[in-house]
Amino acid sequence: MSATPKEAVSVDASRKPSATPSAPFELIEGARRALSRAAMAPTPHERYAAAHLAALRAAAAVIATVAPRNPHKGSRGRVRSAWVVLRESCPPLTEWADFFAAGAHTRAAADAGIPCVTPRAADDLVREAERFLSRVCDVLELTYQPALALRLRAVG
Repeated sequence: MSATPKEAVSVDASRKPSATPSAPFELIEGARRALSRAAMAPTPHERYAAAHLAALRAAAAVIATVAPRNPHKGSRGRVRSAWVVLRESCPPLTEWADFFAAGAHTRAAADAGIPCVTPRAADDLVREAERFLSRVCDVLELTYQPALALRLRAVG
């Protein structure tokens, strides 16, 4: 992933979903906790699954903030991947959405406990999820704070 300068996403109040104002903060905190679990997980498939979940929660924070509501879409609307919605609702994160969407099947297998990733692939995904969370915080104009477990692992 190539880092880009901070690009704030303007949030049109009329397009905000009806989520509680604290939803993005809670999702970001959930992403940080998942990254901490990923860093501490004993197996590569557990690290991979937790890191992908962290990225998914970070994406959800963006979607909760900037994705337009469709008042005409009822409960029969088709289910779409969070990565597709992120791609459509926040162009600065398109490359990240594509990256994590490509790993969704691997995450499903890893979540099922199937040892399908190498230690290096898992560690790489933890690092990329951390970078993505940082980028999401930039886009949402939130203060970024690395997950404690990742800082401890880097030191230890």
